[in-house]
Amino acid sequence: MSEFTRASRRHGQAERAVLPTRQPALVQSSLAAGAIDLPSLAPLMFAFMFRNIATAGFTFTDPMAPQDHSKDSRPGCVIAAPSYPAGTPGVDQDYVFNWVRDGAITAMEVARIAFWPSAGGTLDDYVRFAALCHANAVPTKGHACFTIAGESRPWSEQNDGPALQTVTLLTAFDRLSSDMQSAAVGLVNANVEFLLGVFQDATTNLWEEHVGFSFFARSAQLRCFETVLATTVTGVAKPAGLQAAADWLRQALDGHWDGTRYVSVLAVPSDGSSPSQPVVDGYDPNIDIVQACIYGAVPCTDTRLLATAAQLRAQWEEGGLAAYPINTADRERGLGPLFGRYPGDTYDGDSAHPVLGGHPWALTTCNVAELHYALAAAVRSTGRIPLDDLSQPFFAQVGVDATMSADAAATAMVAAGDAMVGAVVFHSDHLELSEQYDGTTGFERSVRDLTWSYAAYLSAMRARAAVV
Repeated sequence: MSEFTRASRRHGQAERAVLPTRQPALVQSSLAAGAIDLPSLAPLMFAFMFRNIATAGFTFTDPMAPQDHSKDSRPGCVIAAPSYPAGTPGVDQDYVFNWVRDGAITAMEVARIAFWPSAGGTLDDYVRFAALCHANAVPTKGHACFTIAGESRPWSEQNDGPALQTVTLLTAFDRLSSDMQSAAVGLVNANVEFLLGVFQDATTNLWEEHVGFSFFARSAQLRCFETVLATTVTGVAKPAGLQAAADWLRQALDGHWDGTRYVSVLAVPSDGSSPSQPVVDGYDPNIDIVQACIYGAVPCTDTRLLATAAQLRAQWEEGGLAAYPINTADRERGLGPLFGRYPGDTYDGDSAHPVLGGHPWALTTCNVAELHYALAAAVRSTGRIPLDDLSQPFFAQVGVDATMSADAAATAMVAAGDAMVGAVVFHSDHLELSEQYDGTTGFERSVRDLTWSYAAYLSAMRARAAVV
């Protein structure tokens, strides 16, 4: 076992000696944009992510009840992070839980990594644990969060989780054992049946802060339905009404456009009329719009998406309404920018001491970088730049205009994505990724070793490989 398994960081059952907590690097790396081969770090990022997945021989204990081994993890459990208040000074959040969405995003990367020899067994474990959680899900089958033993945790109903889980199961299908293929088909069918009953309803949004009509959830559900409609996996049901539901969701996404940007969450009207207002001021533009492209069904060439992405970048760069000083400093290094969640954010891992404006996140920055890579691939393959009045600000931010060739535009977008991921690496703690970076100093903060941060890095590198 290496130091990464170690009790103070994860309370692994197999080794209980308490090791010293590592501190952030005193001097950050002397990396500059283009100075490191970003894809070469993917195997290391995969290993960092993989240590947050339980196996039969590598278990997690519940930090709130470390002596009660009935609460130990089951194989296939994906913890959000090995971070909890007693083990992470300055953080009052416990992330030693399994979120359906985070687990699906993580398992997707396991399914996509060809070099990892144990992926098949890990994916089998993931299916078993997902089925256990589904069986225990209350009050609905859209329950978002479970203990590491697979029991429902009182938290929220979040209907993007079953959708993303379904996409992951079908993506991983060929790498599963025959028994787990049967289990996966049953879980896919159960998820689709549930989603067909709720896709028109409000849900808890991506950031678990509001209930309403979520752009991200609708996009994830649309991707789920379209994936099921297209699959050739034997036994996967395609119920009557599935295509109509997909068509309805596509139209519903259009309803989030307010003329200048996509709105993250629309309020549930009290009088039964159609929703027309965002849930709360200061919640837009919200990064979950970009994530609706990365994890959902919104195409990267949608110029309304690009208009929203341009506003996101502008608000966190110098002169923006929620500008991060670190982005100004990084610009001199040829790096960045780093991206947060939304301008009115206050969460930094310590909800008892909110910080107005929040901080940038590693995963959101990688997601925006992936948008640039995906768009570069689309431009290079089609020879067309989706440049219009809406998308012009987005392309201007990366130096692309109507006079450029498609190949030159693609090259510029890859360079822009590399600068963003380069900032993630530059500000990392010896390449380990926490949830957030301090918006002023650039040092990591909030929960450590966030699983989704690593998954987002890997996903971005896969998108980059499609271009380069």
